[in-house]
Formats: sequence, C-alpha cells, structure tokens
Amino acid sequence: MLFLFCCVLLTADVLVPEIFGHGKTKDYGLWYWAGQQVLQGGALYPDVTQPFEYIYPPLPAILLAIPSWFGRIPLYVVLSILNAVAWWYTGIFSNAMTGSGRTPGRWLEALPAVVTVTFVFDMFDLGQPNLLLLAMMLYGFWSLQHQRSWLAGFMFALATAIKVFPVAVLPYLVWRRQWAAVVSMIAFTGILLYAVPGPIRGFERNAAELKTWYQGMVGSSSEKGFGQRDEQNWSWVNQSVIAMTHRLVRPINWNQDDPAKPPRTMNVIDVDYKTANWIVLAVSVALGLGFLAVMPSQRRRTARSDAEELGILFCLMTVASPLARQYYFMWLFFPMTVLMHRAAFDERPSVRLGTWIALGAAGILMLLSLPLFPLVIQAWGNNFVAASVLAGALAWHIRHPPVALVPAPQQG
Repeated sequence: MLFLFCCVLLTADVLVPEIFGHGKTKDYGLWYWAGQQVLQGGALYPDVTQPFEYIYPPLPAILLAIPSWFGRIPLYVVLSILNAVAWWYTGIFSNAMTGSGRTPGRWLEALPAVVTVTFVFDMFDLGQPNLLLLAMMLYGFWSLQHQRSWLAGFMFALATAIKVFPVAVLPYLVWRRQWAAVVSMIAFTGILLYAVPGPIRGFERNAAELKTWYQGMVGSSSEKGFGQRDEQNWSWVNQSVIAMTHRLVRPINWNQDDPAKPPRTMNVIDVDYKTANWIVLAVSVALGLGFLAVMPSQRRRTARSDAEELGILFCLMTVASPLARQYYFMWLFFPMTVLMHRAAFDERPSVRLGTWIALGAAGILMLLSLPLFPLVIQAWGNNFVAASVLAGALAWHIRHPPVALVPAPQQG
C-alpha cells in the first residue's frame, strides 16, 4: 500500500502540471518530440557541428513513437507506469539476489526503496530511464544465474541500446567467461541499433544517424567537455571518475553549468588536459585491477560472494559513466540491498554493526546532495565517495566470509 501510494504521488508530479498547469517540463517534452520525429519522418540529430537536443541512439525514439502517437498524456502515463514497474522489480530482484539465503521481513525488504526514494523522485520528475535500465540489468543477471544466458545478453544489449553506459558490463562478462551472454549481448546490440530501426527509418538513413550520433556523443572530446553537454561535464553536476579526476587536477570552474555564478575551482594540482586524461586512465586501471584482486576465483565463488561482486560492479558502472549526474546513483540500490542483508543476517555481531555503520556513512554522504547543502559538497563528490564506501564494504565481505562458508582444506 505504501508503494502504491508513492507511485500515485510520483505519477501526479508528472501528470498534474501537464493536465492542469503549463505542461510538464524537464525531459518529457523531449521524449514527445523524439517520438513525433519518428512518426513524421523528421531528423533526430542536426549536423554534427550543432548541439544535439536528443542525445540518445535512434532506438529509444522509435520506442517512444508508439505512445507518442496517442498524445502527450498517454506517453507520460506509459513512462510513469514503466518507472513504477521498474521500481517494483528492482526491489524484487535486488532482495532475491543478495545471496543471504534468507527471506527479508517487510520493512527490511522496503528499506532500500525508502532510502533511495529521492533518486526515484528524480526518475519520475525528470523522465530519465536509469531506473528502468537498472531493472533490466538486474533481470539480466538474474537470468544469467538461472542459466538463461541469451536472455541475459538481450537485456544487457537493450539497456546499452537505450543509454550506452551499461556497455561497461561487457568486460566483466568476458572476465567471468560468460561467453554465451557475451555473444548474445554483442549480437543483440547490433540488431537493436541497426536491424530494428532500419525498416522504420530506412537502413541508410539509420546508419547515417548512428554515425552522426556517434561523432557527436562518443567521438567528440576536448578541454571544454564531451558528449554534447559541455556546461555539465566538468561541473559539480557530474560525479564520474572522469569529471572528479579532472576537477581535482585541473583548474576547472565547477560552477560552469550556470554562467551567472562566480567561477570556482577545487584542484589540488595543476596539469594540462592531456596529462589529466592519463591520470584518468591510471585511476580507471587501478579501480579495475582492484576489482579483479577482490573477486574470488571460480572455485571459491558462492551465491553470497557473487552478490557482493555484482554490488561492486554496479558501483563501478555508476561512476564509470562519463556523465554521472545525481540520479545515476539510483544504481546504488542493489549494493545497498546486499549490505542491508549482511547487516541483518550475518552471524557475527561485530560485522553486522560495522556494516550498518558503513551503510549509515554512505546514507549521510548521499543526503548531502539535498538543496539545503552547498553545491561544493557535490563538486567534491559526495555520491562518488558514498559509492566508494559501499564498494569497500562489499569488498571486505568478499574477503571475509563467515567461517561456515570458507571451503575446508582437503585432507591428505
């Protein structure tokens, strides 16, 4: 009942301004425009030298065209329902995949949704698909655990074809030798990007639009920014590894998203753009190698360690996205759920207490994004640090499982 009540309120935030006010703002108007462009045969992207309003691949626009045909309100209703369903299944899959072997009580099951409700509000208010992508990724990993590798690959591909950053899962699948899922993901990504839009947009036109999108979003990078959102890339809005590193090593104005605000910098050293990129690469490699060092070998894997491993992966995928805005950290839902199960069910009292302390620290850090706190806290990466705390706690649990789960040495 509480879940349904929240969904009604969040949907009202979307529909009331459209029905009784001056129209819903944020990204909703853009989604309607993209759907209408497909229906009318219009262009999705301008010339590559011009800024893009719509920065996603063609597939989402085609999916949006179906409800857009009925009008704005039906489109907004469909998007709200998708967010509500994704929120529900994110909780279901997260609690089912913790590896604790225990069924949580109602309040423990609801706790991850309660502490991330501000992120969910952003999903409804902004109309962003990150919650839907999270549900897709969780369903993909749940399918992988149940030997449905091709279905898992399809879900990973669908998420990638909607908003590219989930492609970061591919190296993990390769490392864990999930070859069927790797092949499925690559094949379905190609199908969703080329074969599905082709009959609707025309194969040559779709290929040209994909090229334009790639050049404008992926192939463009400079000191000013990247991916069509120069004013956001280096500002406090972005808490990705790339943005955090550049803000710390270059004298970048983290207030640049608002020209009316005075310039502010936070760098601790001063290097040029090329050197900063090498530092980003070094930090990324260090994070990747640290993850590999923590991951247990194949023979030592358990359902518990797999959950903790995936929790770290979700933390890394969140901050690895070139643009990690506030709502991207919705993906911390699964890592927090895993740790909440450890805090509730671990047989070691000291471990339970320490896990609650880690969760509390991460929660306090995320609360610092609320409007009453200065933006400089987000410039210094409060959500980034929260993700690091969660990943560190999960890494500790991987390396220190309960004694009953440690494989006994073989007797000679």
